[in-house]
Amino acid sequence: MSDLFTVKIGEGFPAEKAIRKFKRLSDSYGVVREYRNREAYKKPSVIAKEKQEANIKRVRKASFRSKRTSKI
Repeated sequence: MSDLFTVKIGEGFPAEKAIRKFKRLSDSYGVVREYRNREAYKKPSVIAKEKQEANIKRVRKASFRSKRTSKI
């Protein structure tokens, strides 16, 4: 993640557009997501458990999709 990013605007550029541009840029860099991750400490065991649960959910979702689309 970049430590600093800027939004360059010209003379007479509307403030609302500049704010939207900034929000889009910060979303693409994942600033808010990173902030929320660092907001509170999580034990390594909790992080590992969450990763494992997310993986199980992803696998179930993929298998459900493949069963729905298969014509066998």
